[in-house]
Amino acid sequence: MLKNLQPQTQAIRIQTPRTWQMEHSTPLFLTSSFTFEEADEMRAAFADENDDNIYSRFSNPNVDEFVQKMCALEGAEAGFATATGMAAVFSSIFGLLKQGDHLLCCSSVFRSTFTLVTKYLPRFGIDCSLVSASDKNAWENAIKPNTKMIFLETPTNPQLEIIDLEWAGELAAKHKLILNVDNCFATPLLQKPIKYGAHLVDHSATKWIDGQGRVLGGVIVGNADLVKEIYLFCRNTGPSISPFNAWILSKSLETLDVRMQRHCENAMKVAETLQMHKKLSWVKYPFLETHPQYKIAKRQMSAGGGIVCFEIKGGLENGKTFLNSLQLLSMTANLGDTRSIASHPASTTHSRLSEEERLAVINIL
Repeated sequence: MLKNLQPQTQAIRIQTPRTWQMEHSTPLFLTSSFTFEEADEMRAAFADENDDNIYSRFSNPNVDEFVQKMCALEGAEAGFATATGMAAVFSSIFGLLKQGDHLLCCSSVFRSTFTLVTKYLPRFGIDCSLVSASDKNAWENAIKPNTKMIFLETPTNPQLEIIDLEWAGELAAKHKLILNVDNCFATPLLQKPIKYGAHLVDHSATKWIDGQGRVLGGVIVGNADLVKEIYLFCRNTGPSISPFNAWILSKSLETLDVRMQRHCENAMKVAETLQMHKKLSWVKYPFLETHPQYKIAKRQMSAGGGIVCFEIKGGLENGKTFLNSLQLLSMTANLGDTRSIASHPASTTHSRLSEEERLAVINIL
């Protein structure tokens, strides 16, 4: 029955089978391990002959429910949840690449992702090329014989660059590469990368999916064969999400649709208003016609998201004055909360990058 429902409805109705207590809301399964009635049942579970739970590092009913809901929303075959969003990004790359492989990555990515692919991948003999989000020729020219994966964000964090997912899907198919998309900023409510040929989709569930600044979490969904490899990697390396956090995130998905509608409505109004402000050099929002990739955003996204970028005239000091004068917005690094925030990426989330790296990632000093 659930297969015939809209994804948003499935995210509400997918639920762990009820216990004998006949609860309406899924209970917490706060247990490290699970028991078996017979020795052969336990053997079969460890041999992957059934889907029985063994140990919460491997699987847990609360985690499974969250993953099933995310798969429904993204249109994915399978998934695995992790302790954080960066654990999802890390596992989706390291779980599939090996020494001698090459990764092609968008240059304007989240700072931790940038550090991961530029600092840590080379330690394991994995090469990485960074390419400008909007330079399609550069993407094609950067592909090598040992390239195995394309990794990108769209919209990018924090510059809000939009990458044409249909084009990216065709590029990956042409060269038989894994297309791995960080869909954190858009969420599956606004954009579905798998529809355009993505093989994997990553999320920091800490952001919009939780939506209330309570818990950390991440999730990877996509092609079942690839997810199985990632699952085996995570099962042995241990970046698993806690059952409690998964329970919170599963409940959060029940309101994601209505929350994202309001986030997008508010962001659009803020962007339109800021465009008329004389003290700003520019305003950037995917659904403003002035955005460089506006037509692409309108084609592949159902709304512009909840992030607005702008530059204040007068340099860093005027920026500090703005931040210190805020009365309603919070100064914090975690986006996607019910409470609006303000942040200066160059001096916070991206401050550990060199000036050259910051220019490549966010074009903001």
